[in-house]
Amino acid sequence: MIVNKHYIRSYNKIYYQMTEELGLTTKHFEELREVLGKRYVRSKVESPYDFINIATKGLNANVIKNFRTYFNLSLDTTAHMLNVSEPSIYRWIKANKNLERNISVKLFEISDLFLYGSEIFGSKEAFFKWLNLPNTALGGMEPQELVDIPEGVSKIKDVLGRIEHGVYS
Repeated sequence: MIVNKHYIRSYNKIYYQMTEELGLTTKHFEELREVLGKRYVRSKVESPYDFINIATKGLNANVIKNFRTYFNLSLDTTAHMLNVSEPSIYRWIKANKNLERNISVKLFEISDLFLYGSEIFGSKEAFFKWLNLPNTALGGMEPQELVDIPEGVSKIKDVLGRIEHGVYS
């Protein structure tokens, strides 16, 4: 059997890129655990599907406090993004309650989005500034307007992916 040397180089390059991306992804999900608190997110997070498994088992409400602190968000802003009231968040944290599955998944998704955006823009500050600017790719809406609606986070992530790859967005 004759093997083309160009093919082997191409394969090695692709394998290296995949391995490198896997390392970045692992680092990203490890940082996500740190944002929400390793004390509360004990399971390893290797993909967004792990968000669902962890949320199903129950996620302590104190992750909201960790999330707010890490991203320097007000209680009002956090409550709005999660579609809940401020008093509800206060009660859940005070009672050391586990969050409902959908709230937990939403919090994971928003945390993941904010980390990804911060990576793309190089800082949390630059990303949050971008979140509040009208975006043509989003029909002129500000990305932050979409965070609290179904599929909003994925639409913002799509635009961030385009920015990451140099596509006008």
